Amino acid sequence: MKRFLALLAAFCAGAFAVSPASAQQLLHQERSLYRNIFVTQNGDERCMLFRWPRPLGRESCKLLHEPEKLIFDYTQMMLAGLYLDPNPKRILIIGEGGGTIPSALQEMFPNTRLDVVELDKAVDGVARNYFEFKPGPDTHVFIEDGRVYVKRAAAQKPNYDMVFLDAFEADYIPEHMLTKEFLEEVRADMAPRGIIIANTFSDSALYDHESATYRTVFGPFFNLKLANRIILGRVGGIMQDDLADARKNAAVLEAQFARRGSSSNFLLPLFSTAVDWDPNSRILTDQYSPSNLLNALPRR
Repeated sequence: MKRFLALLAAFCAGAFAVSPASAQQLLHQERSLYRNIFVTQNGDERCMLFRWPRPLGRESCKLLHEPEKLIFDYTQMMLAGLYLDPNPKRILIIGEGGGTIPSALQEMFPNTRLDVVELDKAVDGVARNYFEFKPGPDTHVFIEDGRVYVKRAAAQKPNYDMVFLDAFEADYIPEHMLTKEFLEEVRADMAPRGIIIANTFSDSALYDHESATYRTVFGPFFNLKLANRIILGRVGGIMQDDLADARKNAAVLEAQFARRGSSSNFLLPLFSTAVDWDPNSRILTDQYSPSNLLNALPRR
């Protein structure tokens, strides 16, 4: 019970943090094909939520007077994938949210091709209308299921240098985007040493299974953990020189990260390859991926 309460407190401090409903002004609400969507504002902070007035958490937030600043630790941690490749030519992002990550990437790399996949057309509309997400000429938004997109893209051999997996529904990542088969399909769309960056929970009964599944497909990876856990790996696995390269690249990117409220002093100490899960855990597959059950329980 104590572990569960500690986990809940951690979520409330991070990307799933909750603001009192009484302090929030409701700017917009709609019912899409998939969910309720709310936009609230509390002072300078504007947020997208899928549950309100008793929200489980905030899906995306931005500061109106500091729009470049990344409010959530997990978004800063995801951008740390750039430490492994500071000059990506083609990027895939599954899960648009408020457009926080796509906006940051297209500002940092205006000549990089960004393919953004979002299941819910209404989420894309809210991102554009309330969070100033303005796709540039090399940013392309596709409204469809992320796994369907990945399957179709294979025929074109896109060779993505970097793939961001940030697709959440009400409780967790859709189970068909947790499996070994899905990750193999993603890997097939990637460049030979492409970077995979996945936003996950830092603690749940799903943790061991999820970790073992990613390691099976991508080999050893960096584990960045705070309230959320970011899996940061690459095709063929993380190698001995990758951390040294990350430190060199971090210095090159320091000014860009500082503009977004982050720094290498915060991010680099989070890079760990320690195996903190049971390596014999059952792999998640299309036949076995009970995320709704496993994620509801704390780790033992």
